[in-house]
Amino acid sequence: MSLRLVFMGTPDFSVSILAALLAAGHEIRAVYSQPPRPAGRGHKEQPSPVHAFAAAQGLPVFTPRSLKAAEEQAAFAALGADAAVVAAYGLILPPAVLEAPRHGCFNVHASLLPRWRGAAPIQRAIAAGDAVSGVTIMRMDQGLDTGAMLLKGETPITAETTGQSLHDALAAQGAALMVEALARLQAGSLTATPQPADGVTYAAKLSKDEGRLDWSRPAVELERQARAFTPWPGVWFLHGGERIKVLRAEVTAGRGAPGTLLDDALTVACGEGALRLLVLQRAGKSALAAGDFLRGHPLPKGLVLCPATN
Repeated sequence: MSLRLVFMGTPDFSVSILAALLAAGHEIRAVYSQPPRPAGRGHKEQPSPVHAFAAAQGLPVFTPRSLKAAEEQAAFAALGADAAVVAAYGLILPPAVLEAPRHGCFNVHASLLPRWRGAAPIQRAIAAGDAVSGVTIMRMDQGLDTGAMLLKGETPITAETTGQSLHDALAAQGAALMVEALARLQAGSLTATPQPADGVTYAAKLSKDEGRLDWSRPAVELERQARAFTPWPGVWFLHGGERIKVLRAEVTAGRGAPGTLLDDALTVACGEGALRLLVLQRAGKSALAAGDFLRGHPLPKGLVLCPATN
């Protein structure tokens, strides 16, 4: 038996979850997503990934800028949903919205709560050196990712894990877990566990400036930063007034003043250890392996790269 659902989501992460709900046979009464935003060279308004996918499936899509108005809340309640499924929607749900569906609102959160509540749990987990991440399905309340936990699934973070690869793994895991949670809800076997008070951390929203490499930090932290912030916001340094992206790097031995190139192979001294830059990209150019990059843009041994304070 299918449930009558409202789906609320915006980015690519959410698309696989909506697709899984459709594949499981649930009735999607409506899809809510962030309004279209200007994008591309022409800055033409583009629908979100969820909006585009839902429209292609013939689903009704609503894109309010806020859910605070009584009219919006009444329209949401009139959908008569058994439950709402929320995945990276991006708008705060007022109490009237949280309480409108018969069984409440269920959220797919890309961390093992209560660790990494907030906007950027995937990237923060990698950057912090966590050994494991995962997905938590929770029943939403008025707090920031504070609702009772319904299901959890773990995914390891390895030395090769990037923000993109973990994003993709958790999106697939979240889709499967949400389908399972709804099946348990229908069977009357879904149980809720309050989040513990211990172990709470917050995953602040990412900014472009966070991608700047601060050579005074340990090399191991910068290498994790490079993986965590791939593909966005990316990590970079300045040279000659130009922003140069680092797409891949590895920790290696070496000592020197932070930011100093220790050899002719792009090994940079850090606050602790050194970082060898493996793949780089200039603005508007293709990504290049270090050797190819240096042939067209030499950075010799002894050069001090622009410090983070400049």
